[in-house]
Amino acid sequence: MQSGHRDRTDQITFTYRLGDGVGYAEDSVHASISNVPAGEIAISDREFADFQEFVYQSAGITLSSAKKALVSGRLLKRLRHYQLSSYRDYFQMIMSGQEPAELQTALDLLTTNETYFFREPQHFDYLRTTILPARKPGDAFRIWSAACSSGEEPYTLAMVLADNLGTTPWDIVASDISSRVLASAQAGQYSMERAEKIPQAYLKSYCLKGVGSQAGTFLIDPKLRSRIRFLSVNLNASLPQVGTFDVIFLRNVMIYFNAETKRQVVDRLLSVLKPGGHFIISHSESLHGITDQLKMVRSSIYRKA
Repeated sequence: MQSGHRDRTDQITFTYRLGDGVGYAEDSVHASISNVPAGEIAISDREFADFQEFVYQSAGITLSSAKKALVSGRLLKRLRHYQLSSYRDYFQMIMSGQEPAELQTALDLLTTNETYFFREPQHFDYLRTTILPARKPGDAFRIWSAACSSGEEPYTLAMVLADNLGTTPWDIVASDISSRVLASAQAGQYSMERAEKIPQAYLKSYCLKGVGSQAGTFLIDPKLRSRIRFLSVNLNASLPQVGTFDVIFLRNVMIYFNAETKRQVVDRLLSVLKPGGHFIISHSESLHGITDQLKMVRSSIYRKA
């Protein structure tokens, strides 16, 4: 949503569960994310280095030189908003404290990662076929989606738990450092293209199709959304009180950490993983040399001793 423009997505109607004709209405939803177009203001190597250091010190994330275009593209709209002529001017503004909220806006823009429903489906198959059947009967089952981005991962997990646990109590904590994507995740509204990898049975049970002005979008069923607690958490700092978990998902974020930051983040998260609990990372990531508290049970899936 561009500054100064109010897009009335807070009064919208959704009818029909995706795949059938069951009517349903929902309001009080707000979600809007737009991509920043490329522009003509160039970012110098020195300016890029300033933002690299800012993101690393704030979130522990290392931006490689390949992310230079991403940084300039995502921040260009903010330069235009403040009528600034260079990225250096913008950097000096956010670091001066004259616009305190803008510091968080910049961090949000530079730490948001693309994701989608049922990404790396082997993890959800393992959860369904191996982890859930082995749980202690009657105990509440808890999962932490520790880098939830715009919400596709925790909603995928919620669909799997709702489908497989019956009356067994369960809950999900979903966190991210970006307040912007957390707001989008809590709203649970997505373009219809995002539904491509969701199984048909789950679309019918847990997703509502937008009509009228919201055609082309779908909404996660409010009953499912209510089972997830969204929190703003910086994994590079002390953790808030979140309880302990049976499973922690930390996927597609450690690739941005150096080795020491990985060790610190993993140690923090393992402190709230129950003995025998599972720790799941992306197939593109590795915990080699990071911790001796976990044993690999399958590629990218670990278990705490």
